Amino acid sequence: MIQFFYENLPETVNTDYTKWLEDIILSEEKKPGEINYIFCDDEYLLKVNQDYLQHDYYTDIITFDYVKGKTISGEIFVSLQRISDNASTLSKNYEEELRRVLAHGILHLCGYKDKTEEEEKEMRRKEDVYLAKYTEDSHL
Repeated sequence: MIQFFYENLPETVNTDYTKWLEDIILSEEKKPGEINYIFCDDEYLLKVNQDYLQHDYYTDIITFDYVKGKTISGEIFVSLQRISDNASTLSKNYEEELRRVLAHGILHLCGYKDKTEEEEKEMRRKEDVYLAKYTEDSHL
């Protein structure tokens, strides 16, 4: 089950992404388990980054992996401020950037990494595939 929560923010995100996110998991030949998205601001996510990962910088997403076998579970913290800033910097649509980050978290839980240049390219390729699928499905 995919659930959406908010910390330090009003509920502003369209949460109609559940089926699309579950389809990503199924396309990766995995099963959806307990997945919690926690939408927050930069300061909240910075504190999570400092407290749990000992990193002292802003980021748009942090994924905590609780995967067991093929069942995908985890907590995905998302800074909506960072997504807004990134969308502006990259001249992208906010909703598209949000969908990219939501997919990114699921792909991490499915086993994809992004530490090396090669891993990052594969992650971006997968994000693009699923973003295109979202666009196709939303026009049906």
